[in-house]
Parts: sequence; structure tokens; C-alpha cells
Amino acid sequence: MELVRTINHLRAEVARWRTDGQRIALVPTMGALHAGHIALVGAALSAADKTVVSIFVNPTQFAPHEDLARYPRDEGGDLAKLAGAGAHLVWAPAVTEMYPEGFATRIAVEGAALPLEGTFRPHHFGGVATVVCKLILAAMPDVALFGEKDFQQLAVIRQMARDLALPVLIQGVPTVREEDGLALSSRNAYLSEDERYVAPMLFKAISEVARGRDPREAAAALLTVGFGKVDYLEARDAETLAPYVPGSGRPGRVLAAAWLGKTRLIDNVGF
Repeated sequence: MELVRTINHLRAEVARWRTDGQRIALVPTMGALHAGHIALVGAALSAADKTVVSIFVNPTQFAPHEDLARYPRDEGGDLAKLAGAGAHLVWAPAVTEMYPEGFATRIAVEGAALPLEGTFRPHHFGGVATVVCKLILAAMPDVALFGEKDFQQLAVIRQMARDLALPVLIQGVPTVREEDGLALSSRNAYLSEDERYVAPMLFKAISEVARGRDPREAAAALLTVGFGKVDYLEARDAETLAPYVPGSGRPGRVLAAAWLGKTRLIDNVGF
């Protein structure tokens, strides 16, 4: 497995693979890797001949009051996990490589980016779309893989790829969960022992809504078991993220974000 730090070095390696006629997959990550990320790598290895994994904690998707400074980082551990998983190349650029002095361009997103997370984190998806576009244009993969755990992010990236005619297939990979249902997330490390015991109730609540429970009842129930605040818990159209229309016959998604102590958990299930 090779480690590169610059766009030029990355492009040189990809060009060499292209010359050999090989298909390339990209797995964008912010590091602090867990089994969910390794599942993405496994899916990438099945989808392509060569797999590039990027590790970059993207500052433009964090608001000033959010957890950029304390976001978990473990490059050494990440590299060991990726080598064990069979990744071919890791691209770990510095912030100055991605956003050099004078950088002044940003993608503005609407559509799937506006509701839910867009209401509570209005600048988040602009930062996500900008960095993912840069990652894709640097690596020029045939396929880029993203976890369904961040389902709205996946919808926004698919919309961006369609709207900008990016020559890449955006592939979603199912959420990896603990045995008790908690979705794997780097932010789970913030949970106390007591909070970790309560956290799976979020998955239980959204699963009940997918089976027909009133979302308002499910949100109220979360507050009774220890969650401090529910930002949203709603049934949405799985493609557009517009409010779900019962009887439409379209695939739906229940999405939720809720606070447990100082940790904000998100999750979703399809129906």
C-alpha cells in the first residue's frame, strides 16, 4: 500500500493504473476508521481493480462552534487498518494542499441539501460537496463509494454528480451496525458508558417509524429514555428527501438526528 500527500503524486499513480487499463475506486473518509469504513473498502475492492482511500478532515464542512478541533484523528492506526483491508493507495493531503492560499471557490447546493441537516447545519453540505468534488477530480475514479449511514450526504453527492455531469458512479454501501443496532460512527467514541447503553434506542425509534409509528411519538419516546434533544425524526422520499407521501409507491427513508449528552447522533433506515 502506498501513501501519497499531493494531488500531483496521486494523479501520477492513477495515470499509471489507467495505462494498464485498470478500473479505479475511491473511498473518501475523514479518518478515525472503523468497521464501517473497512466495509466501504471491501465494496471498493469488489467494484474495481485499484482502490484509493482518502483521509482528510475537511474544515469547510464544520461550523465555527462544531467539533473540528476534537474530531478523532489516528493516521497511524488508520494506515494499519487500510493495509490489512487491502487498499492499494492512501491519499492523505494537508489542508494547504486541498485549500491553498487564495482558494475562493465553493459549490452551492440546494435540493436534497436543504431540509433536515441543511436546516440545522446550513453550511455543512456546501463544504461536503466542494471537498468531494475536489477529491473526485483529483483521483478521477470510475466509482466512488459512500456509506448509507450519512444518507442525506449520499443524496447530495449523487445530486451533485448528476448536476455537474461528473464522470463517476456514486455507489452507496449499507450501514454497518453494532450487535445492538447502533450505527458505527467515529463520534461514538464521545459517548460515556451510560450514553452508549442508551444510544441504540435511536435505531429502535426510526425502525418503528419505518413500520408505521407516528414520528412525533417516536421522537417523544427518545426524550424519555435519555436523549436530550431531537433535531429531527422524519419520513422522507429516499431520492429527493421531500416529505414522504403515503401511498406514492416510492421508496422512503426515515432520518433522524438527536443529542445524547454532548454527542449528536444521526441514523436512518429505508422503507
